[in-house]
Amino acid sequence: MKVLVLNCGSSSIKYQFIDTDRKFALAKGQVERIGMASAVLTHEPHNRDKIRIVGEILDHTIAIEYVLAVMLSPNHGVIRDKSEIDAVGHRVVHGGETFSGSVLVTEKVMDALKDNIELAPLHNPPNIRGIEAAKKHMPDTPQCGVFDTAFHVKMPPRAYLYGIPYELYRRHKIRRYGFHGTSHRFVSLRAADLMNKPYNELKIITAHLGNGGSMAAVKFGQSIDTTMGFTPLEGLLMGTRCGDMDPSVIVYIMGKEGLNLGEANTLMNKHSGLVGLSGGSSDMREIEEAVAEGDKKAKNAFDVFTYRIKKYIGAYASAMGGVDAVVFTGGIGENSSNVRKAVCEEMEFIGIELDDVKNENAKGEMDLSKDNSKVRILRIPTNEELVIAMDTEQIVKEQLESA
Repeated sequence: MKVLVLNCGSSSIKYQFIDTDRKFALAKGQVERIGMASAVLTHEPHNRDKIRIVGEILDHTIAIEYVLAVMLSPNHGVIRDKSEIDAVGHRVVHGGETFSGSVLVTEKVMDALKDNIELAPLHNPPNIRGIEAAKKHMPDTPQCGVFDTAFHVKMPPRAYLYGIPYELYRRHKIRRYGFHGTSHRFVSLRAADLMNKPYNELKIITAHLGNGGSMAAVKFGQSIDTTMGFTPLEGLLMGTRCGDMDPSVIVYIMGKEGLNLGEANTLMNKHSGLVGLSGGSSDMREIEEAVAEGDKKAKNAFDVFTYRIKKYIGAYASAMGGVDAVVFTGGIGENSSNVRKAVCEEMEFIGIELDDVKNENAKGEMDLSKDNSKVRILRIPTNEELVIAMDTEQIVKEQLESA
């Protein structure tokens, strides 16, 4: 099956056109600066040169029209007719408690997505706009929604409830939801494959480390805990997000600095984390360069970042009653040997022993642990788009079989 995977943001669309039989992208690209006269579409067909188109793209409907046009292009395209797109899979950030898995998009599902907007006001609206735009251009093509939150939705109450009055949870659904679910699911499944062991018999800690970062405790194939919470702000220190913090701190800062709610939200989400502590950059590569040059603020940022990951590994090993593998993925998790080394230092007491040579020369899917390490340390590049495509294929096939 050939599936167009769409990840729609407020001013951007990332896409991949995936052949699920061969499990690779026939084409991929993105549209940036939607709503502006100088919007940019970047398109890269498999084994061909990347192209760049600049033009006026005012909304998501026009953006998807551009994407389809370039996919149909005689010179740069990968299809001759839109009918060759068997289905469209959409990344949807928040499914709330409504969705425990991926779904075929129907009017009822669209209503539920709109009901969940208040849980993800920045993310769900553009996701919905992307679905509506795709349906307009491909009205007869099945559309499926794959949720960031779905992998975590079966966490036990002890993991998802906050210490606030229970009635607030009942009325407003305030709980830990977790995100990056497609990534945690993909790499934990790949870990089981690489270890040649049954997925439902393993205890795996997954660390998705990028500009946004989260970890998950995956016990016997199910996420039982994760670091992100009601929003993606909780948990690890991230590029621009503060992560875990005493809630009183923000109230105190609001009083001292005279911030309103919007300004406080911006402070925690856009000006904190690595960029806040380092005083200059949210890019781990630049922070590591600054550390090497003796920058103390950069060193603090690096240490806080890796220390929190280390703490969560210990916590999740305890929560699962042990750990069989730790997986590093995401831009930082895959590419920073320094981060992996700092996280794994002095973890021999729970069986984590990193091989320094393997770590420094890591490529692709790779076991980075010493031969005698009781816990496998794995580098696995994530592929969230493939998860979305495979889920979409399964849903469409089930729909056809039941028709």
